Amino acid sequence: MELATYAAEYFRKLKEGLDRLDLKALEKIIEVLTQAREERRQIFIFGNGGSAATASHFANDLNKLASAEPKKKFKAIALTDNVPLMTAWANDEDYAEIFAQQLDNFLNEGDIVIGISGSGNSENVIRALQLASQRGAITIGFLGFDGGRMKDLVDYFLWFQEDHYGRVEDAHTIVCHIIAHVLQDAC
Repeated sequence: MELATYAAEYFRKLKEGLDRLDLKALEKIIEVLTQAREERRQIFIFGNGGSAATASHFANDLNKLASAEPKKKFKAIALTDNVPLMTAWANDEDYAEIFAQQLDNFLNEGDIVIGISGSGNSENVIRALQLASQRGAITIGFLGFDGGRMKDLVDYFLWFQEDHYGRVEDAHTIVCHIIAHVLQDAC
């Protein structure tokens, strides 16, 4: 397929998926994050592969961009950023525990836990969300495909209904930028 044709089709499908996003769900997630900032709650973010990169990027944007001016700043932590700890849990216990075990150490009731997954079925993300729910945290999922198991597990979710990992990851990054900029402007 010719590059121009492929790119046009990719952009068209991405735009169609973005147009289907539930903006009320996005608004609710922004409200939850705003309240977390006001109450000085921690925000834990994680995912695998491209979603791990999105988690790191989102934590960065919350901590710097959306915290530039207010007296109360975000306390966002990407559990994907401590590679030695993740590999220790994966090697010594089970890869499915790399996020849950980190949360177990730091999570407080009322904290925010954000799992990012294209499929919504990543076992390590699901286990961490289950732990978060058991410990009284507020859970959020950024999902793709059919939403997977996570869709029924989290308190709030934003679902990009597409079955292409690249476009799901693109959409999640766009949504994270929207959230960070809205929160920055709300300062």
